[in-house]
Amino acid sequence: MTERPVLHLVVCAAGPAEYIDELVEVLIADGWRVCMIVSPTAAPWLDREALQDKTGYLVRVEWRMPGDPEPHPPADVVVAAPLTFNTVTKWALGINDTLALGVLNESLGAGLPILAFPHVKAELAAHPAYAGHLTVLRTAGVVVADGKALDSTHGPERWAVVIEALRSARRS
Repeated sequence: MTERPVLHLVVCAAGPAEYIDELVEVLIADGWRVCMIVSPTAAPWLDREALQDKTGYLVRVEWRMPGDPEPHPPADVVVAAPLTFNTVTKWALGINDTLALGVLNESLGAGLPILAFPHVKAELAAHPAYAGHLTVLRTAGVVVADGKALDSTHGPERWAVVIEALRSARRS
């Protein structure tokens, strides 16, 4: 029996984050070991203890101390959902001031498959730098999908766009 592949799930403080437990359940049912990394702003929105019980892994917000063991196994794929304007912008610029950004930056540098689902207000998406930041990420190999699709349905179905993109990436 082979081990299930590892998915690092980076979660930022956009509306759908409130329902991230639904995505975690679907990912686990789909055969993934899920390791969560959450932005400091999203952390208080989540029941991290319940998510840790569900995944079997520490839900990380903070950097680990030098010499401390890595609490997550290495990722096979990274999913960033939902992703905020702030995180997209900083990520495209290589800013590394949170663990969530550190994981995204390192994963990009390592050439891991990354699927990103920005969930951004129309006013922020209209910012003149935003489209360029998405282009930077796409050019670097990140699959960027429409995270606003996460608002289109309720319950676990809201995450269908993520699951379909992940299954598609898995096949290729």
